[in-house]
Amino acid sequence: MAFQSKNIFINLPVKDLNKSINFFNALGFEFNQQFSDETTASMIISENIFALIMTEEKFKGFSKKEIADTTTSAEAILCLSAENREQVDQLVNKALASGGKPYSDPQDHGFMYGWGFQDVDGHIWEVVYMDESALNQE
Repeated sequence: MAFQSKNIFINLPVKDLNKSINFFNALGFEFNQQFSDETTASMIISENIFALIMTEEKFKGFSKKEIADTTTSAEAILCLSAENREQVDQLVNKALASGGKPYSDPQDHGFMYGWGFQDVDGHIWEVVYMDESALNQE
């Protein structure tokens, strides 16, 4: 039997926890206070997906590797699904208006539409809508 996980927890280092919380609040994300403290905030992405944003000092306790310098390196690309094209644009526009930076231009592939931004710590987030009915027709 193949391994299947019930939940996913993304761990991200941040320079200023409060600044990151404010950024993601502005995008409409909520935080689970039960799993948050002065070093870590548990951001709810969906029912089974969470991002634990934590101070760099706290993050260093979980990894022996150096923290990636997001101004010159990418440690991952986090991709969120959207319900429609408008939701893609809304989330990226909120990110840019709240201190995020552009990562990619909008890309329209007919059945798939996506756009990316960098959060206040330079982590790369892609937001993608896929029209599965159009995909099945190709």
